Order: sequence, then structure tokens, then C-alpha cells
Amino acid sequence: MAQLIYLTTLLPLVGFLINGLLGKKIKNEKIIGIIGSGTIGISFLIVLGAFFQTLALPVDQRQTIVHLFTWIQAGNFQVDAAYQVDQLSLVMALIVTGVGFIIHVYSIGYMHGDKGFGRFFAYLNLFIFAMMNLILADNFLLMFLGWEGVGLCSYLLIGFWYDRKFEKSTTSDAAKKAFIVNRIGDFGFLLGMFLIYLTFGSLNFNDVFTRAASLNIPQYVFNFIALFLFIGATGKSAQIPLYIWLPDAMAGPTPVSALIHAATMVTAGVYMVARCSILYASAPAIMTVVAVIGVLTAFFAATIGLVQNDIKKVLAYSTVSQLGYMFLALGVGAFTSGIFHVMTHAFFKALLFLGAGSVIHGMHDEQNIQNYGGLKKYMPKTYITFLIASLAISGIPPLSGYFSKDEILWYSFANGNFFYWLIGAVTALLTAFYMFRLVSLTFEGKERFGHDKHPHESPSVMTIPLIILAVLSAVGGFIGIPELFSGDHGNQFENWLEPIFKPAQARLAIYGVHSNAEEIILMIVTLAGVIGSIYAARYIYLKNNKPAENLSKKFKGVYNLLLNKYFVDEAYDAVVVNPLVKGSDKVLWSFADVKIIDGLINGVAGLIEKISGSIRKIQTGVAQFYALIMMLGIVAALFWIILSL
Repeated sequence: MAQLIYLTTLLPLVGFLINGLLGKKIKNEKIIGIIGSGTIGISFLIVLGAFFQTLALPVDQRQTIVHLFTWIQAGNFQVDAAYQVDQLSLVMALIVTGVGFIIHVYSIGYMHGDKGFGRFFAYLNLFIFAMMNLILADNFLLMFLGWEGVGLCSYLLIGFWYDRKFEKSTTSDAAKKAFIVNRIGDFGFLLGMFLIYLTFGSLNFNDVFTRAASLNIPQYVFNFIALFLFIGATGKSAQIPLYIWLPDAMAGPTPVSALIHAATMVTAGVYMVARCSILYASAPAIMTVVAVIGVLTAFFAATIGLVQNDIKKVLAYSTVSQLGYMFLALGVGAFTSGIFHVMTHAFFKALLFLGAGSVIHGMHDEQNIQNYGGLKKYMPKTYITFLIASLAISGIPPLSGYFSKDEILWYSFANGNFFYWLIGAVTALLTAFYMFRLVSLTFEGKERFGHDKHPHESPSVMTIPLIILAVLSAVGGFIGIPELFSGDHGNQFENWLEPIFKPAQARLAIYGVHSNAEEIILMIVTLAGVIGSIYAARYIYLKNNKPAENLSKKFKGVYNLLLNKYFVDEAYDAVVVNPLVKGSDKVLWSFADVKIIDGLINGVAGLIEKISGSIRKIQTGVAQFYALIMMLGIVAALFWIILSL
């Protein structure tokens, strides 16, 4: 099955072409949905077959290169269209196709009746095509092709409802913001790729990583490569300072938020850093940068999520925060833990977004949680599944988020320092608080919606995917039970990925003997804090007689600061956007374009017009005059010949 892995990119491409070119002619939503979802479902089965085939092989034979054709050949430079099937790419492929298939099925119900139904599924299929190229590529250039492809699909899907307003602007503005910010990060990726080729003479993963582990290369070279690649990751995976596009990406349909901006695309940066683990292990200073940016992003985004009132905005900042956890893990050398959290996060965050979509669908497009309340009696399936996901992301055992988040916190303490753990633990408390604020205001308490709203449960095509993701959110963490509890069997997920990260771990040499007692104490402290945060959220928003608005009055300054997202967007507008716009208007257009470029062109045209006007005067149309001129010319020519003899 591994040799058929190319079908997992070909099938979504075929789905894109059929729905994109013939969607308006097909018109039947069921056929369009079956084509769009079926291509992803078959791709998932192929990846699953490749997984079991790889699992049966000896550990040292679990990498398969599927060569399709030579893509670029120029002198000594050669890049193949080839896919690398190994433990890491299979984990990511299972997430993308598995969760992707569930979200495609959900979209059949959510997008029912939309005028762009066929176009929507075409874009989703195109995204899966690009994402699968990104994670299966066996070289940096093919990865970059997928990297840019998912960026394009993100732009198309964020602005899908191009005729709708979004906050103070439009969905098109949000799409452009995402596209432009990601281009900034992509420039860093390109610089890293150029430096990799100059240093190692190849863009092939196996060649680069083998040479990185064996060649004697100056430290600063590794530092620059790792830093440039990480700049690309900060853009794609929404880390400080390039995180600002992700909250605005909520302008797109909710399944887009679930698939692209929660479960798959935003984890591309995490995957890229993990794939380049040996390069980062060779640049410990940049690993520190990764850890610091990750933990600060996790905390920063969590504080903003505390006061947001748009149900999707809360989840958006939660996504940014959880991505910060993943980079914290990578920064302290816990590469397996970071990928483990990618997997569990895909389950519970996709469920949260789809649950939010179910609520929005049932509340007739209302997204303000202040206008919800008491919805659990109207939407019992949505409520139960949303509650499971909230418990998972909060880190309540034995749900999936508990195992992955606790593992990150432990390694941030064991491999990093106490402050990494402290900020990560506080962020976990904040996560539990804002998630149960969301649950309380949405599903419990008094009904705060008007009589014009008639909330209802979503159809089965939407609730069944919720149930499947709820099961995965509940049991998905058992595949990575920490060694503390699994005994001699060890962490199965870690064992599976060990060959991928073994060279990096050998270079880091940070895993040593640690105290089980320390791990248990930190685990208990964090869990106690999380439970306390859940209780506090429920007390403040359900049991306290004072309305929640009093909190905003009591802590007005901090509340406004968080509600306005630390005014980061305003700062960017003041420092970057507005000066560029004004400079472009007054300098580049008014002066450079109008006065210099247009002036030069118009001046040359005017000069030629005057000269031609003067010459035109000798064109009298009188034949005798032309004859006289010819005679004078002949006489002048004769004089010139005679004098030159």
C-alpha cells in the first residue's frame, strides 16, 4: 500500500477538478458531497493500509521512497517528485485524511443550500491535495509547493463568503490579511531553503539530514538555517509575531476553521520543525528561541481567550495557544510530545469547532455567546460532545489532551527549566477557565436569546461526525500513555517515532534519568489547578449572583486590554500598515509614479510630438517643392563627392 501513497494526492486533485469544473452542472448536493468526501475517505484507507504495512516491517526498514518522476533538472541541481512514507509522515497523513474525511462529511449538512456548495468542496479537496504533498514530500521544494498550496487554499476558503461582512471589514479583507502575513513567513522559509542547498548541495531530506549529522559545519550556519525555517513556521502556525491572521480567519465557514485552522494546516509549521529535528538539534540557541516563542504565545493567546465573546474567536485564540504548547515541546527537544499533541489537538479542536458550527447552525448564524444560554436541552448531542472536547483540551484524565499536555509540561521542566513549566501550567489553568466559561455561557444557565431564535439540534450528517471525534478525543491519548504508567511497554507513540528523532536526540543528549516523584507531583499540581479553574469558571458564570458584566467593570483596564487583544492589530496598523499605505500613496504613487515615471514618459512623448510637428511642416504636398529639395540634395551630394577626392 505504501507504493500507492501517490493516490492520496491524486484522488483529492481529481475531486477538485470534478467539483470545480462540473459542480454547477451537477447541482445535486449529494453527488457533490459524495465525490468530495469519497476521495478523502479512500485516501484515508490507503494511508491506513500503508500504516499497517509499515508497522509489520522491521524498524530499520520502515522508510519507503515512492519516486514518481524527475521534476526539475538543471546542471547538478535535481529535484524529484517523490514521496517519503515513514512513521512521521504516516501519523500526519492519518490525521489529515481521517479528520479531513469527517469534516467533509459534516460539511454536507453544514453547507446545505449554499450557492457555492460545489465550489466549497472543490476548495476543500484542493487543500487536502496540497497538505498531503506537504507532509509526504521527500524534499524541501516539494514541501514548499504544498506549503504555498495550503496558503492559497486558506485564502480561498477564508474569503469563501466574499459578499459577507466580517466585524468592521469583509471576509475578503480577512483572507488578504492571512495571505499577506503568511507570505512574510514564507520568505523566511525560502531563505532557509536557499541556505540549505548552499550548505549541503541538496534539498532531499535524506541527503540533508545525513550530511547534517556527519559533516563538520559551523554553528552559525545551523543557527541561520533553523532561524529562517522557524520564521516560516511562525507564519503558518500562527506564533508571535505572525499570529494575527488566525483569529481573522474565522471569517470563513466553520468547517474551514475546523479543518484548516485547527486540525491540519496550522500544524504544518510544527511538522516542518519536527521533520528538521536534526537541524534544530544542531542549533541549540534557536531551539531556545522556539521554546520561548512557543510558551509566550501559549500564555499570550490564552489570556486573550478569557474575554472573547464570539464563539469561534475563543476557539481561534485557543488554537494559537495550543500551537504554542507544540512549539514549546519542540524547543525543549520533546519532538514526539509535540507531534503527539498535534494528533490529540486535531481530535478535540476539530470537535470544538464543529460543535461551535452546530451551535451556530442551530442558532441561525448567531455567534455571540452572550446571546446563548441553556442550549443543552435543545442540542443534547452537541452539548455532550462539546463537553468531552472541553474536558480533553483542559487536560482532565483520562481524555486525550491530558496525556499530551502533561507530557509537554513534564519535558518543559525536565529538559528546559522551571519557568517553562510554570508558564505552561498557568496557561493550562487559563485554558480550563475560558473553555468552561464558553461551555457555561453557551449550554447552561438562563436562556438569553430572543423569541426570534428557535434553537434545534443539527441533522445526523453533522452530529455523527461529532460523536466520532468525541470518541477519538476521549480515547486517543491512550496510544501515548507515559512510561510512568505504561511500565515495561513504554510509550507506544514514542516508540513508533523514535527512529525519526533518534539522530536529534543523540545530538541533544538531554534525556537522562529523572525522578518519577517529581513527575507525579507536577502532574498533581497542574491537575488540581485545572479542576480549580473549571470550578471558578462555573461559579462566576453560573452560581454567582453577580452578573458576569460586573467583572468587566471591576477589572475594567485589564478587561479592555484583553478584549481588544492587547491592541496588537492597532499597533501593526500604526507602525507598519498605515505608513506603508501613506508612503505608497504620497511617495511611490504621487511622486515616483506620477511625477517621475509618468512625467518622463509624457515628457518624451511631448518632445517627440514637437519635433515631429516641426518636421511635419516641410511636408507641403507640392510636387515642385519636393523636386527642388531632391535637386538640392543631389547638388549637395555631388559637392561632397568632389571635395572628398
